[in-house]
Amino acid sequence: MPRPDDLLEEQIAYYRARAPEYDDWWFRRGRFQRPPEVGDRWAAQVAGLDASVDAFDPAGAVLELAAGTGLWTRRLVRSATTVTAVDASPEVLALNRARSAGLGAPVEYVVADLFAWEPPRRFDVVFFSFWISHVPPSRFDAFWGLVERALGPEGRVYLIDNAPPTDWYDGEGGVSRRELVDGRAYDIVKVYWSPDELRDRLAPIGWAADLRMTEFFLHGSVVRG
Repeated sequence: MPRPDDLLEEQIAYYRARAPEYDDWWFRRGRFQRPPEVGDRWAAQVAGLDASVDAFDPAGAVLELAAGTGLWTRRLVRSATTVTAVDASPEVLALNRARSAGLGAPVEYVVADLFAWEPPRRFDVVFFSFWISHVPPSRFDAFWGLVERALGPEGRVYLIDNAPPTDWYDGEGGVSRRELVDGRAYDIVKVYWSPDELRDRLAPIGWAADLRMTEFFLHGSVVRG
């Protein structure tokens, strides 16, 4: 079993290759389609995420880390003054640009490895979805150091991720094997957090988290403790 720290290049390669089919997972299409009752629960919980982000009101200068194909960028531009969208995959950012264009605030796109990138300025909000689970445990503190350096004095964080699975097992030791439609397989980092586990991990390094969990999603806000 590979170590999570050894998978960062493979993880980037996976998401670059997955760009054309990534949205199938979110929209429950093709091989991700589920029975109608499961699809209805998924749609209801996605609507709940939308409402929670609306209530959080990501305004001002917003930094979106691991911005992906723009599923949340298109929401952020409606309330932000500016959005800076960072991702290691130029392929997903091309899809993001097409999806978010003309919907609101201007977006600056940055292709960069988040484990090597440094924020060029301070932001009012840092937002990331389905990213904290891809951070190796050994890099957790360093990642939140990056978030700290990106935030202004009153800055806030909002995160969304997968809830820990209850009816299937996705891997072990923080490593998951993922396959594309064409059969290519990649090992990636995948560390599932419960609200209590993430709160307890953040508190000693100076963060206070208000998190909740549904059947499918973990989400909530984080501020300096």
